[in-house]
Amino acid sequence: MADSIKKADYCYATLDDKPGEGARILDALKKAGVNLIAVHAFPTGGGKAQLDLVAPDMGKLTAAAEKAGVRLSAKKTVLLMDGQDRPGAIAEILGKLASAEINVTAVDAVTAGGGRFGGLLWVKPGDVEKAAQALGAK
Repeated sequence: MADSIKKADYCYATLDDKPGEGARILDALKKAGVNLIAVHAFPTGGGKAQLDLVAPDMGKLTAAAEKAGVRLSAKKTVLLMDGQDRPGAIAEILGKLASAEINVTAVDAVTAGGGRFGGLLWVKPGDVEKAAQALGAK
């Protein structure tokens, strides 16, 4: 089975970097019935953290976040990876971007069980279309 790479919408919230903040936001989204494709969080310094939320229905995500008092960024684009797990799978994808002279901002990849892998790949906003083309993304 070939790798599948597609563009996906996401927003992020900046929150206090303290226990329970991520759980509070994710619980509010759960109660609102928001389906998330992916969640990525990391500290940004100064007592703050960034929570990236990838959702198939951005309108529902935005409405639920607003109702919960969570301020989201403008919509952004991430590349969503899915494929057959094998040695070097991510190296192959990154190699295609290197050949196209596209710098990767960040990458998260995990084995998904059943011989599959999945992940998120970020490039600068101005490079999204070029990266999508280099990777045959939809």
